[in-house]
Amino acid sequence: MSLLNRALNFIGFERRTVNPSWNGAVLLRGGSVTPGRAESLSTVYACVSAISETIASLPLILYKRTDDEGRERAADHPLYRILHEQPNELQTALEFREMMQAMCLLRGNAHAEIKRGYYGQVISLIPLMGDRVATLQLDNGRLAYDVTDTKGRVRRLLQDEVFHLRHRSDNGLVGVAPITASRETVQLALAERDHGNSTFTNGTRLSGILKFPSKLSPDQRARIGESWASQHAGGANAGKTAILEEGVDFSTASMSMEDAQWLEARQFSVEEIARLFRVPPTIIGDLRHGNYSNSVEMNRVFVVHTLRRHMTMWEQAISSSLLSPAARQVYFAEHNVEGLLRGDSSNRADFYSKGIADGWLTIDEVRKYENLPKLTDAERNQAAQTQHSQTQAGTQKGTDPQPDVGA
Repeated sequence: MSLLNRALNFIGFERRTVNPSWNGAVLLRGGSVTPGRAESLSTVYACVSAISETIASLPLILYKRTDDEGRERAADHPLYRILHEQPNELQTALEFREMMQAMCLLRGNAHAEIKRGYYGQVISLIPLMGDRVATLQLDNGRLAYDVTDTKGRVRRLLQDEVFHLRHRSDNGLVGVAPITASRETVQLALAERDHGNSTFTNGTRLSGILKFPSKLSPDQRARIGESWASQHAGGANAGKTAILEEGVDFSTASMSMEDAQWLEARQFSVEEIARLFRVPPTIIGDLRHGNYSNSVEMNRVFVVHTLRRHMTMWEQAISSSLLSPAARQVYFAEHNVEGLLRGDSSNRADFYSKGIADGWLTIDEVRKYENLPKLTDAERNQAAQTQHSQTQAGTQKGTDPQPDVGA
């Protein structure tokens, strides 16, 4: 964007060609499912927590490409501290990234205002509340964001001033959250949860019709209804025996939990919501199909098929919004997922042994993966002597003449 266009946009000389915040992105505002209400479901909360907490806890490192086609940590770059330690004065890197990732999952979009220093370097990222940001597209094709503060005042930020994370989008400009795209699934789970709450609150029994031999006045109906509710409604009154007189008859008109297959429906809702977020059920505590033999593999599935998309979203958004075109040729951000992909100790030992034997791993690299310090020269010499002795012993054992069995 030229300086002239940037100045004209700042003072309002532009037309809004399209508002990408179309109805599909804000369906939750008009429906009965809101992000807060959806997250009151334990499955939604667990899925969002599993993804956002894991993403936030992974090391997000800014690397610099080296001349030998390798890479090294760019610890001296200002963006390194922003991503790895503290993006603003109020939040740590984990808190900021967890908040942004959760907003992206629940609302489809997450925004943070980019604060830059004198030389254009990013010095802080300030998260913006999703319900106070309106996305617009300008005549020049770029985006702008109208941000409303707590006093109702609106200020405009340009595309270069906002770090924007999107969930899967239908128009390429704003994202759509899973609970928006499949809100009926969440509504069904909420209805099942509310049904259970209401049933247990009302004592789980005595839901039906009172039949009277004669017609009642409106006042009589009201008094009898209040009296019945005070004696038989609520969990504290569960199991009480109703005493009827004057020819009054009670007939059950409710469907029991067993008839409604309530427990089976609740379990199916867990699987449905986990499917929305692409989270293996074992990750969120549904261990019906989990055991010791497949739990490690489920963790790998979680990393490869669930987290990889979100990690790539972060890495590419950092490159696009926080690095200049020239800087992208030298620097790049990447998550370190080695800790999540590590198997058990025996599998790791076999993997390292083969890597060292085939020459594509060194002992120091293995010790680095295991969070161990490098070997000293004395320890390296001792290890080499031990390995040589073991090799010689194996060779001698294989060449010793075999005893004559027939002698």
